[in-house]
Amino acid sequence: MIPTVRVNSLPEASLAVQDFRDFFDAEYRRLSRALFLITGSVTEAEDLSQDALVRVFERWERVRAMASPTGYLYRTAMNLHRSRLRHFAMAARRLITSGTSSDPSAEVEGKDEIDRLLRSLPAGQRAALVLVEWLGFDAAEAAAVLGIEPVSVRVRLWRARDTLRNTIGGGDE
Repeated sequence: MIPTVRVNSLPEASLAVQDFRDFFDAEYRRLSRALFLITGSVTEAEDLSQDALVRVFERWERVRAMASPTGYLYRTAMNLHRSRLRHFAMAARRLITSGTSSDPSAEVEGKDEIDRLLRSLPAGQRAALVLVEWLGFDAAEAAAVLGIEPVSVRVRLWRARDTLRNTIGGGDE
């Protein structure tokens, strides 16, 4: 005998899953695009987006009650990105000590100008610029995502804009 499930007896967990599906639909593409601008790699951006959303889903009951589930998602993604950078830096150190070198010009080929300009910025400035300029976060929201003070976000933005202004237009000096 096959048990039947009545629709009006769905547990609250299924409602939470539906809430998460709505959250996922609303945030996945935006998060992936932001991470692409930060990482410069579609594959890396999608991997980070998926990993961050999995972590949010695992904690969804707690996260959905937060004032800003989106902020938590971006903070999780940035933490994952930093963790991967540390891992890659350790791997690069091992390669350098083994005497292997890479050809920097091979990496630059095929990049468009925006990617080149973003990559010329330090990671902290690039992250602040993407969060504020492309995603429309204010300094306080970006600070929460990055785990720093709003004044630090504003300083990073000023430095990033100044660097880009000097690179693109030669500056006003």
